[in-house]
Amino acid sequence: MAEITAAAVKELRERSGAGMMDCKKALAETNGDVEAAVDWLRAKGLAAAQKKSSRTAAEGLVAVAVEGTRGVAVEVNSETDFVAKNDQFQGFARTAAEVALTGAINDAEALKAAPHPDGGTIGDALVTNVATIGENQQLRRVKYVSVPQGLVVGYMHNAVEPGALLGKIGVLVALESAAPADKLADLGKQIAMHIAAAFPVALKAEDIPAEILDRERKVAAEKAAESGKPAEIVAKMVDGAVAKFAKEQALLSQIFVMDNKTPIAEVVARAAKEIGSPIALTDYVRFQLGEGIEKEEKDFAAEVAAAAGV
Repeated sequence: MAEITAAAVKELRERSGAGMMDCKKALAETNGDVEAAVDWLRAKGLAAAQKKSSRTAAEGLVAVAVEGTRGVAVEVNSETDFVAKNDQFQGFARTAAEVALTGAINDAEALKAAPHPDGGTIGDALVTNVATIGENQQLRRVKYVSVPQGLVVGYMHNAVEPGALLGKIGVLVALESAAPADKLADLGKQIAMHIAAAFPVALKAEDIPAEILDRERKVAAEKAAESGKPAEIVAKMVDGAVAKFAKEQALLSQIFVMDNKTPIAEVVARAAKEIGSPIALTDYVRFQLGEGIEKEEKDFAAEVAAAAGV
């Protein structure tokens, strides 16, 4: 059986909200797999819906650039937060986003190959950064969105400085409408703030990836089976649980965090009525620094000893 570390228990407690002993038992039952342990706790009714951790697993920056009907988000990773505060690194992230916006670039490798304003390519500038700053850096991902008319709104949560589109959580909101941009800007910012807080996984329920729904169905089925009810009732319970999950994870059906009662689709419809022009929320982007990256756990004492040659 895999060793159950204190770090794994701590992570599982943060992810699930369950008690320490329950977390230890869940990890023991799942051979130390934190993801599987979250599902185990949920199936046993010991945890609510899976939390998406606001703690990220890598350092660096997310940069957002917008211009009218177009917008782009770029993530650049570094090894330490110290480098993320470096002016050269921040300048690179801003430039990478501007180049991606100008070229409507939607791929990290394509962005690396794009010309840098100071000569060479974005990839060349990244190599120079690594050499001069002395730490590994990666241009991890890029997402470009646009609308034929309307506005793409950019928002940065935990920005490096007030008003900067450079920080830890970058959001883009694409609003298609014939309404003037200034009428759409406030709506876009409110929805962007909701997205930063609410972690939607798709625009609409039908867009949620099948593997996410399959995982949820498995958890719901295990939980419902323990009710002891007839199979046909259990099947309905599972279908209902999956439908509820999908509704809570899709942006348009999520409840607006600012009033805790109105679905986002209705927030958009209400704004359209007030403005006097149809508005469609057609796309969004949410980049949280380091999401999905496993951070290497380091023994600080061992590092010091190694550095000292002990």
